[in-house]
Amino acid sequence: MKSNITFNLKKHMAKLKLKHLLALLILPSVQYAQHTDIINSNRPGETMSAYAVGKSVIQAEVGIYGIKQHHDLLDYDANGFGLDATVRWGVFKENLEVIATLQYQNEQVSAPFFNTNRSALKQTILGAKYLIYDPFKNYKEKANIYSWKANHSFKWRQFIPAVSVFAGANITSSNNPYAYSNKNPYTSNLKGGLSPKIMLITQNHLGNGSWVFVTNFIADYVTTDYPSYGYVLTLTKGINKKWSGFVENQGFKSDLYSDAIVRGGAAYLLSDDMQVDASLSSSLKNTPSVVYGGIGFSWRYDANHKDVIVRLDSGKKKDKKQDKAVDKLKKAKKKNKKNKKETEVKI
Repeated sequence: MKSNITFNLKKHMAKLKLKHLLALLILPSVQYAQHTDIINSNRPGETMSAYAVGKSVIQAEVGIYGIKQHHDLLDYDANGFGLDATVRWGVFKENLEVIATLQYQNEQVSAPFFNTNRSALKQTILGAKYLIYDPFKNYKEKANIYSWKANHSFKWRQFIPAVSVFAGANITSSNNPYAYSNKNPYTSNLKGGLSPKIMLITQNHLGNGSWVFVTNFIADYVTTDYPSYGYVLTLTKGINKKWSGFVENQGFKSDLYSDAIVRGGAAYLLSDDMQVDASLSSSLKNTPSVVYGGIGFSWRYDANHKDVIVRLDSGKKKDKKQDKAVDKLKKAKKKNKKNKKETEVKI
């Protein structure tokens, strides 16, 4: 009886080792494209993520907010609300998406000798984002099935970011009170036009992957008389399967207007394709001081998406050797199952 039990335990140990080896051999050998199992929204922060939504995927991100401003030097107050909407569409390739962003704002401006209401599309941007480097592509992490410490040691590779670039155009209508060169509510409206916007985007997945750090470095209105240069830094933490929170710092500088904004908020996953969020933002200066908060909703349509699997080993000879090794392990697994049944019958 003891010998049979010992034999049975050895078979179980062999089975466990076989499962580990099979997983290590098969799982790292393929890599899925940009599309993720759950929605990956840019809301509620202001950063743009490095990764695209995936080929043939359409994603909408909308929100509503309230805003309050006070300018100490010009002595005016502006209170109102706004709506913003972004549509992202994965086209042609997994790492390319086209983006359309609209922002409408309506506010009442009050000053000692001046009161008015202004409302218009504050922002209209059309552009495209392309992922130029993915640190997880063609990377095979070697795991040690005998050492928990080795598998959970600090990994310097997490500091290598995914890198994307964005290029687009700001579209401003004529007589728009929110024209970039018209920050002073007393000045006359300017003519409409087009001006470029370019951005460098990086994204790191830190620790066990529950921390995500995204940076955007932005050059805006670069061909106008008042170009603006800025950055946005966002740190997001996945709290559990449903909740995530973030903190953010945004800064921009030009000859017309400079500011620094801090922001925080949270998002809740309703389903794999739907998310709700809330955030609060505040400026760090008083010319003007700005406080605004809002809520939003993100939705993804991915019925037409097809998973793209890319082997990490591009050589055909390596692929064939790998396939043969997998077949051998599968046969050994079946044999172990058979031996296990025979042993249990004996016991």
